[in-house]
Amino acid sequence: MVDFLGQYYLWIKALHVIAVIAWMAGMLYLPRLFVYHADAPKGGELSETLKIMERRLLRIIINPAMILAFLFGALMLWVNWDGLIAQGWMHAKLTLVILMSGVHGFFARWRKQFERDENTRSAKFYRIWNEVPTVMMIAVVIFVIVKPF
Repeated sequence: MVDFLGQYYLWIKALHVIAVIAWMAGMLYLPRLFVYHADAPKGGELSETLKIMERRLLRIIINPAMILAFLFGALMLWVNWDGLIAQGWMHAKLTLVILMSGVHGFFARWRKQFERDENTRSAKFYRIWNEVPTVMMIAVVIFVIVKPF
């Protein structure tokens, strides 16, 4: 099986990158929707529209993309375990991926609070959180491309 996957390693890598791009696109957009939602009157037309947008973004794009990014990333690790896991940059990348998954979880929880009209946080709070995936993504790209350690 490892030999078979090894033959398609570049395809697996390409699919991993595509999934990560989709995941990050959603992770960058969802908290921006939260910014607008925090200022929208509860029960108003804008609030109800944002609820639909947030739910669809999370369920149709962000969640599946994260699952696929994990799947293809795990396949790459499996095929080249000794070559990748010995690298310091890979440990840093995996740590950030775990943290990004936690941020994903926070976003999912906050979406449910908006769905129930229970949000108590300000738009400024979500503007700050909007930057967290960006900073983490930049760090991951540097680790993977530059391999500083």
